[in-house]
Amino acid sequence: MVSTFIYACAAIAEIAGCFAFWAWLRMSKSPFWLIPGCLSLVIFAYLLTRVDSAAAGRSYAAYGGIYITFAVLWLWGAEGVRPDRWDLAGTALCMLGAGVIFFGPHRA
Repeated sequence: MVSTFIYACAAIAEIAGCFAFWAWLRMSKSPFWLIPGCLSLVIFAYLLTRVDSAAAGRSYAAYGGIYITFAVLWLWGAEGVRPDRWDLAGTALCMLGAGVIFFGPHRA
């Protein structure tokens, strides 16, 4: 349960950090957007190290499903674009895959 919370916080930090760059380059926002954006990306990287996993790659792979879910939520909440059935189906498939990776009976 703690890992899921950390993944959720990491996803928010990563998406917010990347959105700051998007806003600067694609929406003509001030370069000062990069300051909180970079800080947010540092927080994201730190949070991923806090997940309880013996292998970094497995931790990152499982995180992918969470990231995709939060990106679709960001699309809806922050950008005002309602996800369509393809967004939702893809998100469900990714979460299923992330669950298999994270909860599977891996050998040490």
